[in-house]
Amino acid sequence: MMTELLGKSKEELREFCAALGEPAFRGAQIYHALYSERKFDVAQITNLPAALRERLSKEARITLPELKQRFASTDGSVRYLFGLPPSEERLVRPASVEAVFMPSEGRQTICVSTQAGCAVDCHFCMTAQLGLIRNLTSGEILAQVLVPLEEHKAQLAPQTNIVLMGQGEPLLNFEPVMVALRIMLDPEGLGISPKHMTLSTSGIVPGIERLALEKVRPKLAISLNASNDEQRDRLMPINKKYPLSVLMSVCKEYPLRTWEHLTFEYVMLGGVNDAVEDARLVVRLLTPLKRVKVNLIPWNPGELPYRESSPERIEQFRQILVGRGVPTFVRYSRGRDVMAACGQLALLQVERRSFSVISPQ
Repeated sequence: MMTELLGKSKEELREFCAALGEPAFRGAQIYHALYSERKFDVAQITNLPAALRERLSKEARITLPELKQRFASTDGSVRYLFGLPPSEERLVRPASVEAVFMPSEGRQTICVSTQAGCAVDCHFCMTAQLGLIRNLTSGEILAQVLVPLEEHKAQLAPQTNIVLMGQGEPLLNFEPVMVALRIMLDPEGLGISPKHMTLSTSGIVPGIERLALEKVRPKLAISLNASNDEQRDRLMPINKKYPLSVLMSVCKEYPLRTWEHLTFEYVMLGGVNDAVEDARLVVRLLTPLKRVKVNLIPWNPGELPYRESSPERIEQFRQILVGRGVPTFVRYSRGRDVMAACGQLALLQVERRSFSVISPQ
């Protein structure tokens, strides 16, 4: 049986090489080649002895998901549609998943999925319409970062940001997500700074408690989207399991690093959660917490019974929070024209924006 190398930690690769009768440091060489140099073929790892490369070609593999299509936005963002094989664990059917590459001046941001589909069922989110198909492996999560970085290597800016805000709820796929994150955050792996990586959760309280215990972890963002329990129950059924009082309690205890704020995301839904009274209630919710900030996200259109808040209503909402000492920013999503924006990742085909697939070299 072939051993999959993508998604393995440095220690796992060292143990794998030792089991082959090779020096353990060969595993560290494979680790560096795979994640730092983005070499996806063992034949390319030329600092390994030729005999070991030959053996690895027969006994190991580096499997990237099938790159089915790209969708290019007018703002420069690219939505990647990846095909996934059936899960070997439960023989779940083949699936697809999406990632988004967003270049900006001085940096690029990659939005990563952690599950194919999503089980949380936020009613304003297109991804929720898919339901949960299956969890992603650590290798499948990493590939969503490695492939876009390799494809755009000639134009990469100095800083890479990673946001786990694509399909799925990261804290419901905790172990594979953490394996992938440790590799991304490792200076000898992808070398992403914790300051440049954010995990977004709908409010899975046990997962937040587990994340708090991790020595190496990204920043945390809480998807709030409502000002009270009744409203949040309607928009986000997960609130019935973890109501706002429980969620705010775990947020109050969350151990922030000296440079860190706890981020709350609030999707602005016209006539639903964007009233002056909603803003005042949000202030009341967040005031007991230390070092928080709020990102107001204008709702991105989809085939759902909601509408965008007006710019005037969003600004009024923002001013109320800022006036009460809550740092608040309006975050407009990238890639709306190719269904790549926040809440739009639902495997939709946008043929007018597609272009041919070129596998990474």
